[in-house]
Parts: sequence; C-alpha cells; structure tokens
Amino acid sequence: MAVDGARARTASGGRGRVTITDIARRAGVSVPTVSRVVNGRADVSPGTRARVEELLRRHGYRKRAAAPGRQAALLDLVFNDLDSPWAVEIVRGVEEVARAAGVGTVVSAVHGRSGDARQWMRNLRARASDGVVLVTSALDPVLHQELRILGVPLVVVDPAGSPALGVPTVGAANRAGAMAATEHLLALGHRRIGLIAGPARLLCSRARRDGYRAALEDAGLAVDESLIVPGDFRHESGFAACEVLLGLPEPPTAVFAASDQMALGAIEALRRRGARVPQDMSVVGFDDLPEVRWSAPPLTTVRQPLADMGRVAARTVLRPARDERPDSPRAELATELIVRSSTAPPPGPAAPSG
Repeated sequence: MAVDGARARTASGGRGRVTITDIARRAGVSVPTVSRVVNGRADVSPGTRARVEELLRRHGYRKRAAAPGRQAALLDLVFNDLDSPWAVEIVRGVEEVARAAGVGTVVSAVHGRSGDARQWMRNLRARASDGVVLVTSALDPVLHQELRILGVPLVVVDPAGSPALGVPTVGAANRAGAMAATEHLLALGHRRIGLIAGPARLLCSRARRDGYRAALEDAGLAVDESLIVPGDFRHESGFAACEVLLGLPEPPTAVFAASDQMALGAIEALRRRGARVPQDMSVVGFDDLPEVRWSAPPLTTVRQPLADMGRVAARTVLRPARDERPDSPRAELATELIVRSSTAPPPGPAAPSG
C-alpha cells in the first residue's frame, strides 16, 4: 500500500484530509500497523485495532487508489434472499461489469435479520470492500452511517423504501410496466382483471399496484378491491391468490401477477381446476425470467431489465474508486411488454344447447 497515496475525508463533509501517518500518530502506533488495520490484516492486537478503527471512523477514513486508473479490487453484492431466479439475473449483470473491470464480487444474503447484517458488516470491514450494491432492501440508518464513515460507496437496486439522501438507486419503470400489462388485457376485451400484488412494503409493489389501478381508471372502470389479492412474489403465493380469485362469486377473466413466479403459481392453480390458459383465463406476469418462455403456455409478461439493472449498479458503485461521480443519483430503466401465448380475449358466452 502506498502510504503517501492513502488519504481520508473527514466525516463532516470532505474539506479536511488526514493521512495515514496522522492516524498513526494520534493512535500512538506505527504507520505499518495502521496499514494492517486498514487492509483487514489479522496480525494486530484487539486493543490496538479498536483504537485505530475508532480514529478511522471519527475522521471518515476512506482508502483511496494508490495510482490513477487503479480500479476497485472488491465489490459486495447483498440480497435479502438468494432463492429466486430474479436474484440470479441481478448477479449476472453485476458480475459481468465487475469481471471486465478486474474486480472481485462477494455475494451475501442477510435474510432481513439484524444479526446477519451485523455479521456482514464485520466481514466487510475485514475485507476493506471498495463498494456495496444493496438489492431490494430497506437501508438501515445504522448500516448507512457505518458505510459512510468507512467511506464505502453504496448503490441500492430496487429500494424497499424511500432511499436515503445522497444514495444512488437503480430501478425499473414499474408503474409504466404494470399499466402496459393491464392495458394489454383491456385491449383484448377483459373487464374483470385480477391483480396478484407483491408485498406492500416494497416500492416496486406499490408502483405496480398503482399502474394497474391507473390503467383501469383511464379505461373508465372502477377498481374492485375484491380482485386485488396480496402475494410475496413466490410461486406458492401466486397459487394461493389465484385460488382466492377463482372462489369469488364472479371470478376475473384475466389475472395480472406482479411477478413471473406468482404468475406461474396462478397457472398451476388454474391447471388443477381443469381451467385452460388462455382460453378460460388469461395470465400476465412481470420480470421476464428466462424460464417463462418455456412455460405451458409461454407467458405474456413485462420484461424488467434485471441484468441491466445489475450492470448499471456495478458501474455506478465503481465510479468513486476511479474518482468519478455517478451519471445520475436515480436511474430508472424502461420496461417492455412481451406478448406470448398466455393471453387472449375473454371467453364468450356459452353456446345454447340443443
């Protein structure tokens, strides 16, 4: 590590700078000892490490590139969960950019538990990570403060809540995509359209619900709340929600599911009832995961540019390591309706017998 190239911004705003030599003098230790702490080396006594880390935090230390053009060496990609193909697409986009930049990627899941988050933060400090991409998660204020003190750049993909000021975000045009899906069903002649919604705590879910409502209202139709059933983006919730819709006195003729996995769950519920898609009920999803083009029937869905979202997030978080500013603090990528075989006009009245 080049000592004269390692500097830090103060936590108060970045005008004052402190060198690694200053930290060593204030801690009463040698410059190599501070360097070992900064680089996460284990050969430092606990008491000395704690004293040095406290000074680093107090002065907002951030390790900087030793020479112009040097890129970040490590990027952290953090999910709440990793049990869906949606996450795989994000990983694919991030890793593509990181690999081209010569940067390693560490993928973690914190499962929304504070203990997991604290352990991840301890691991991150030891790794001296140069950037964090946080996916579909609320940004905990304590976590945000710790990252800011450490000087680690952060980008949030598909934020769960309102993002913190100064934190770049990457998302998709969720409201526009949901409107396009609902308008497609309206254009086919459907008037009773069910919505299998995502978790209400997520911004993307609320935007998709808003798009569904807006399309109905623009068509002069009242929103029937009984046709809106909550889900959690997974297959099982789509299956259960479709069962609820099918149990209504007047079931919908079409369903818009706010994720592809819930749409596939809905199709399975229909299949078990002996109903045909799209002859008896049309189904639209959201995401365009690779698997849905091979479903039976191939799924009409809203393409969310998941891999592109990962690419944009990785480029954004790597910019500070090159002393560059992000292009924009808020990136919203366009969605696209992909029409396949799971949608058709509603079934007509039964032909008279005899």
